[in-house]
Amino acid sequence: MNENSAVIVTFGAATSVATRQAMAGDPHRPLYHFLAPANWMNDPNGFIHWRGQYHLFYQYNPEGAFHGNIHWGHAVSADLVHWQDQPVALAPTPDSPDSGGCWSGSAIIAGGKPLIFYSGVYPQVVCVATGSDDLNTWTKHPDNPIIAGPPPGIDAGDPPDFRDPYVWREGAWWYMVMGSRDDGVGGVVLLYRSADLMNWEYVRQLLAGDQTALEPFWTGSVWECPNLIAVDGRHALIVSYQAHISGELLFPGYYVGDFSNDQFTPEVSGILEYGGYLYAPQAIVDERRRPILIGWLLEGLSKAAQRAAGWSGVMSLPRLLSLGEDGTLRMQPVPELRQLRGEHLRVEQRIVRPGAENILDEVRGDCLEIEVVLEHDQAMSFGLRLRCSPDGSEQTTIRCDVTTNTVTVDRQRSSLGTDMQWGGSSKAAIVEQAPLAMDGPVRMHIFLDRSVLEVFFDDRIVLSTRIYPTRPDSLGVELFTVGGALRVRSLDVWKLAPIWPILDISRIRA
Repeated sequence: MNENSAVIVTFGAATSVATRQAMAGDPHRPLYHFLAPANWMNDPNGFIHWRGQYHLFYQYNPEGAFHGNIHWGHAVSADLVHWQDQPVALAPTPDSPDSGGCWSGSAIIAGGKPLIFYSGVYPQVVCVATGSDDLNTWTKHPDNPIIAGPPPGIDAGDPPDFRDPYVWREGAWWYMVMGSRDDGVGGVVLLYRSADLMNWEYVRQLLAGDQTALEPFWTGSVWECPNLIAVDGRHALIVSYQAHISGELLFPGYYVGDFSNDQFTPEVSGILEYGGYLYAPQAIVDERRRPILIGWLLEGLSKAAQRAAGWSGVMSLPRLLSLGEDGTLRMQPVPELRQLRGEHLRVEQRIVRPGAENILDEVRGDCLEIEVVLEHDQAMSFGLRLRCSPDGSEQTTIRCDVTTNTVTVDRQRSSLGTDMQWGGSSKAAIVEQAPLAMDGPVRMHIFLDRSVLEVFFDDRIVLSTRIYPTRPDSLGVELFTVGGALRVRSLDVWKLAPIWPILDISRIRA
């Protein structure tokens, strides 16, 4: 067999179980978000729904909790919630186009056969591999790379930035978008098409950024991980912005418009998610015709602390995509997550006044789901505090500010530790803010999973971040209001179960 074919690395089921059990005692390691059994994990790759199973591949380093020697890890799920580890899908082949690493890409089914398109690096090229029916064994094509670099006329830099193929079918053609840059100008998405999935014709720059423009938001100088997906009769182009000089990963953005005649015409754009921790999301349309997105949540610990912990990187919760009445792209957690709900508390039609006794004093936990609808009445700011220690020395505050029409997650007191490098993408901010009009009741849907916090505001804004409390008693939850009374229309709190039934709960929870 050609040495460029069938590279398989086994991650045995018994090893996976033992590793997950050993890691579960880490108080910062999430229990209901997907993450690798150990070591480094970043971008989701090859996300696909095939024969009733969701397959999630991801960037993975088998050597430790740091970026390097990138393979493709693999997990499978019937419900987007509970996952089973599979053998590592792709490993670099020496003296081949992917010898420097198997970087990000996507998966499709063509003629009943699974295919993955991925980035070989140093230099960055496009490679393809064909999979077995269970997607556990992959054979790399002997003619790799199928695209050897950026097209003429694109100055992608030195060395060129040209990666993350995303492939889909539209009409008579297969299409591919690639992330790249036009040096000195800004990030670009490049469009290719093919009739046979092997011979690709460069069509055009599908969309380009301007690295000198700061409004409405800065889009960096390199665009990565592009996705073009149908949502509610329109198309959404999702890209992740990077500042290539510093190497800083910024945040994902989106453009909603129409794709036809090999052109994309955007009409609405925005920041996909606030907080600076979600990056490189990948979106698919599943077998139920639902557009679903999942992304990588970076760490906020120092690199030394990540290595010491033995793991790094978490996947976001899967989200359903939709368009709002104003054409903006919206996200909400998939309903399948409700099966994790356990012990429940409901509060409704209560008035909270400044300085009043905490009506949630009995609620404690680090793996919670909270749905709350609040009417601010006379309040000027209001919200919830999570992971509160009894003396308040540790706490994370979710605040809605009526006067500024903003929502924030304040992590100034989230941790007493010294290993924090807040904003794992080199950001220094510990108060993350997003705009939200306070023109009526505010609904918050909150998911707390140890060090992960994802907050959905009115299904309009999502803000995700990472927190690392050091006190084992930092488990309290508190409602607060400033400047006037707050009405709690309804509030539901559930404790959530781990997604890994193999884990011995008695060993990971006091």
